[in-house]
Amino acid sequence: MSMNIVILDGYTLNPGDLSWDDFRALGELAVYDRTPENKIVERIGNADVVIVNKAPISKTTLDRCPNIKYIGILATGHDIVDIAVCTEKGIVVSNIPTYGTNAVAQFAIALLLELCHHVGAHSDSVFAGEWSQCPDWTYWKYPLIELADKTMGIIGFGRIGQTTGKIAQAMGMKVLAFDEYKIPELESESSRYVDLDELFAQSDVISLHCPLLPSTKGIINAGNIAKMKDGVMIINAARGPLIVEEDLFQALETGKVAGAAVDVVSKEPIQVSNPLLKARNCIITPHIAWAPKESRIRLMKIAMENLVAFIAGNPQNVVNK
Repeated sequence: MSMNIVILDGYTLNPGDLSWDDFRALGELAVYDRTPENKIVERIGNADVVIVNKAPISKTTLDRCPNIKYIGILATGHDIVDIAVCTEKGIVVSNIPTYGTNAVAQFAIALLLELCHHVGAHSDSVFAGEWSQCPDWTYWKYPLIELADKTMGIIGFGRIGQTTGKIAQAMGMKVLAFDEYKIPELESESSRYVDLDELFAQSDVISLHCPLLPSTKGIINAGNIAKMKDGVMIINAARGPLIVEEDLFQALETGKVAGAAVDVVSKEPIQVSNPLLKARNCIITPHIAWAPKESRIRLMKIAMENLVAFIAGNPQNVVNK
């Protein structure tokens, strides 16, 4: 069955180093790097299949594009699509449940190591001539931190949280995990489940790996920060709204939080008014934890498999069963 397929915002997945040819083999394909909201209906037109990353698919769009039979989301989260309306209309929606576990865990640790060593800042200082003019054979511009024997608290102990914990343990850290769903076999001498208050009180580093839910939105807030150790470090490579950014800013200013490193913020692209842009000891990266080529290849492969399964009448990774 030949399909009319439109990819609304394919650039972040494939800026030119991958290929859409497998999708093209399934029918008539239109690929757009980005689609503004006022062009979504026009570009979908009579398409049977819509492939989307962040372009919103609203009830209005679904009502105006009655030919849609399948929506493939190029991500795990599916809040950009009106799932309830899709279900009413019999539109199948599939996502990518897991594709970047190792990449995101690796990046969370990279953020932590940058907080501990400020490799980039020290390299910049050398290229700026500071080492060649130094009266000593060494210097450092920030406190340097050894992680062995320190404790990492991980909020959200799914695949990514567990992988991050394994790397932390390999560096000699102890792991305290909080998750609604506990897997007792994961506990060991260096890793155990605790409640949130104990995690806040005992952790030297807190790394966020939980989904964004009503129960987790704003989990890093002034009240919970007050429960943390003085000098705690906070890592977020999960979802921006897990952090109340103004509260984190204030904690960084006072030194209650010694450092924060985030790959996600409350609104993306980041707004110039975001308080973290003016925070002390804060590292911000532009939502790239997921983006190594290996992860993107894996994501595209699963997206393709999802579409092939739908065409064959056996849809997989369906979010609106």
